[in-house]
Amino acid sequence: MSHDDFEIEPVEGLPELPPEGEEILWRGRPSTMALAREAMNLNWIIGYFAVLMAWRFLSVSDIMPLGQAIGATVPFLLLGMVVCGLLIGVSYIQARNTVYTITSARVAMRIGAALTLTLNLPYREIANASLSLRKNGTGTIALETTGKTQFSLLVLWPHARPWHFSPSQPALRAIPDAADVAKILARAAEARVSIPQVARKAPKFNAVAAE
Repeated sequence: MSHDDFEIEPVEGLPELPPEGEEILWRGRPSTMALAREAMNLNWIIGYFAVLMAWRFLSVSDIMPLGQAIGATVPFLLLGMVVCGLLIGVSYIQARNTVYTITSARVAMRIGAALTLTLNLPYREIANASLSLRKNGTGTIALETTGKTQFSLLVLWPHARPWHFSPSQPALRAIPDAADVAKILARAAEARVSIPQVARKAPKFNAVAAE
C-alpha cells in the first residue's frame, strides 16, 4: 500500500500513470497556515507566549517604570516569534511536499518532506470517512480503513487524524474547500463500491469411475 517515491512523477502526486479508465477527480495540498494551526498547535503556542509576556509584565510592573516593564517582556516576544516562525516554516515544507489525489478508484497521498511516500487507498479498503470543518472553509477528511490496511502514526504524521493512535487514520489535513472535496470523495466512493465484482472460479470436474 505504500511506495517509495524517489522517481520523477509522471503525474503530480502519483508514482505512475493511472490505469486506463481511472479518472483524476481532485488534486490538492494542505493550507500552510491551517496546517500550522491544526497540526503544529500554532494558536496554543501563541497563547502560551502571550501568557508568559503578561506574567512577566505583571511581575515587574510594581518595581519598574512602565517603559522598562514593557521592555522586560520583549525577550519573550522575540522567542515566541522565533518558535512560531519555525512552526510555520515546517508547515510550509510539509504542505509543499504533499499532494492529495482523489480518483474514481482510490485516494492517493504523496506525503513526507525528507522521506517521500505515496499511500494508495482503494475505496473498497476505506470503511468510513469523516469531515472536520472549520469556519474558514478549511478542514480535515479522516479515512477509517478496513483491517486489511493499517499505517503507523509515525509514517503518517502530520497527515493523520488527531488523537487516533490504534489504529491510526490517514487524513487529508487542512485542505481548502473541504466540504466540496468531501462531496467529491463521497460520490466517487459510492460509485466505485456499487460496481459489482465478479470473481472467476476454476471449473469443477466430476470424476466418473470406470465400471
